[in-house]
Amino acid sequence: MDSGRTVAQRVAAYGMLIGLACIFSYVEAMIPLPIPVPGVKLGLANLVIIVGLYTIGIKGTVAVSLIRIVFVGFTFGNASSMIYGLAGGMVSLLLMILFQKLNWFSQVGVSIIGGIGHNIGQLSVAALITQTAGVFYYLPFLMAAGVVAGALIGLLGGLVTERVQKVMKKI
Repeated sequence: MDSGRTVAQRVAAYGMLIGLACIFSYVEAMIPLPIPVPGVKLGLANLVIIVGLYTIGIKGTVAVSLIRIVFVGFTFGNASSMIYGLAGGMVSLLLMILFQKLNWFSQVGVSIIGGIGHNIGQLSVAALITQTAGVFYYLPFLMAAGVVAGALIGLLGGLVTERVQKVMKKI
């Protein structure tokens, strides 16, 4: 969908998505989840990524995702959070791109795969850093959380995507 847009329109769309993703990341950091499993998040910033995949395309969404992770890491986190964010974000994004292209699942299914992929990416980095596979004890809990959060984000993302596509057709 992105190919018919001017450079200025693409830059504006990417900037808006990066800004929204950063705001969602900040808001998510402010919401305490009463869950005793480390790493469980709502994945609010993933809403922007799933909408981006279906509206601005792969290249733009990869750029938005990388910029958001680095910016949020420098602004609200540290080097460690950035490494975990990059690992989770890139595994998630690669899986979402693959399954979107395969067209096997709806936007909700693609989002669920992204939620699970994010947790697998982060646990893999944790296993490398701690040099123990014991961190994978959390995998079933994190996968369940990834399914729930991914489904909610996917449902909301579908609604937002429809509206964004309608607006983009008018421009």
